[in-house]
Amino acid sequence: MSGFLSRWITLAVAAGVMVWLLPGMQPVGEPAIWGVLAFSLFMALLDASVKPVVKLMSLPLTILTLGVFSLVLNWLFMRLASWLAVGVFGVGVYIDGFWWSVLGSIIMAVVSGVVSSIIGD
Repeated sequence: MSGFLSRWITLAVAAGVMVWLLPGMQPVGEPAIWGVLAFSLFMALLDASVKPVVKLMSLPLTILTLGVFSLVLNWLFMRLASWLAVGVFGVGVYIDGFWWSVLGSIIMAVVSGVVSSIIGD
């Protein structure tokens, strides 16, 4: 459980930086931190449960497209997390489009890597 909690905190920090940097990501809800926390909770849940299986099943297509399909998968998981957060809690992060989610996933990967190395996870 502590591994999931540290992953959620890491993703929350990364999502906060992503929302702060990108104008194509708008937090939904008052205060905005609740939207970021709900979004990062569903990102952590999806990363822990569904994403490894989907990435393994789509590996041939990802290899065939030289990794471009992984951008589509990241976009789908970000949209799914956004939809779930808004649907369940009424707060979340609204993503304007595909390219904003690509930039967001790059920012989240870099920031979560830095935060993970700092907290030692």
